[in-house]
Amino acid sequence: MGLLSWIIVGAVAGMLAGLVMRGRGFGFLGDVVVGIVGACIGGGVAVWYFHAPDPMNGISLTSVVIASLGAIVFIILIRIVQAIGARR
Repeated sequence: MGLLSWIIVGAVAGMLAGLVMRGRGFGFLGDVVVGIVGACIGGGVAVWYFHAPDPMNGISLTSVVIASLGAIVFIILIRIVQAIGARR
């Protein structure tokens, strides 16, 4: 998938994950970064655990869903790390 496709899917996935997870949010650029990282996480999980041949292959509904689920997982990890840091 080209760089522009990753940015578009990342932006959509980050915004969807932000809506689902609610909270203070990360802003537009932060949502894009969260979505791109989420696409990497979601794509990795889809390949490693579900043996999907190429889950992130362009702009499609499947790519957005996988990236959004990965972004949600990434937001959960961020919140866990923030909670642990706040306890110290």
